[in-house]
Amino acid sequence: MNPNELQLRQQRLLIRSTELRLQLRANLHSLQRPAAMADQVKASLLWLYQHPQWPAGVLALLLILKPKRALSWTGKLWWLWQSARTLRHWRDALLAYLPQR
Repeated sequence: MNPNELQLRQQRLLIRSTELRLQLRANLHSLQRPAAMADQVKASLLWLYQHPQWPAGVLALLLILKPKRALSWTGKLWWLWQSARTLRHWRDALLAYLPQR
């Protein structure tokens, strides 16, 4: 290859690299909203985990005001809590098999 061919090849590669970078930016831009929503959900769940008195207070208030509805929701929330614990155990077991960074 002569120097002109190498220079032309280098320019083509730089153009291709720029195109790919712009395409990646466009693809990542479409994921920005769902990622922000997932971060918000994670932050909310963390807050609830750190402040368990609020959900317990709401549940107690519902139990006093609408006992039938509160009891039906209690079973659903208990199932959700148990499912979350099971998923957390499964995640921890899977992470044990992955190589550490």
